[in-house]
Amino acid sequence: MEVSVAVDGNTGLEMALGHNFDLIILDIMLSGMNGIQVCKELRKTKKHIAILMLTALSSTENIVTGLNSGADDYLGKPFKFAELEARIRTLVRRSTSGGHVASKSIFINDLEVNTDSKTAQRNGKNITLTATEYRLLEYFILNTNKVLSRIQILENVWDIDFNIGTNVVDVYVNYLRKKVDSENQIKLIHTVFGMGYMMKEEMEHEN
Repeated sequence: MEVSVAVDGNTGLEMALGHNFDLIILDIMLSGMNGIQVCKELRKTKKHIAILMLTALSSTENIVTGLNSGADDYLGKPFKFAELEARIRTLVRRSTSGGHVASKSIFINDLEVNTDSKTAQRNGKNITLTATEYRLLEYFILNTNKVLSRIQILENVWDIDFNIGTNVVDVYVNYLRKKVDSENQIKLIHTVFGMGYMMKEEMEHEN
């Protein structure tokens, strides 16, 4: 395994744009350009490279900000090295394999998710999604009419196999609802109280 190190955010961005890395590990508190800014800039051109935020800032707000900037995973300090290794292996495997879902469009009601182009639209209108929002939506639509617990969502969307002690899943489900359901009478993303979430067709007045 070959590792390259950048001393600041500007240098890191230049290196990342000039080379084809399998994984980029970012700290938020970088000099020059911070990790959030670097991540956003990378996502403009390198949409599929794996990015892990590794930082001492580990509040729910920080995690959501990091993931929303385009990071695939977020690990707060202090951490166990074995956990970091496991997350690196998972991210690299996902990045280099290109994913395991067959290329196709999947439909529920008037929502279409294309697993090839990683895009979604509802009622013919494109839905702008971050990388994390897309993975969450794809997981929901691939499991239509199934109750999905928060732990299952963490495992399959964030590759985290334990409860990280924050409401990041609820925050992202809320983001997704605003983009997918807010302007439509038929709601697709539903809360199953005490259990998790489910994607199914249901009229607004039935909630």
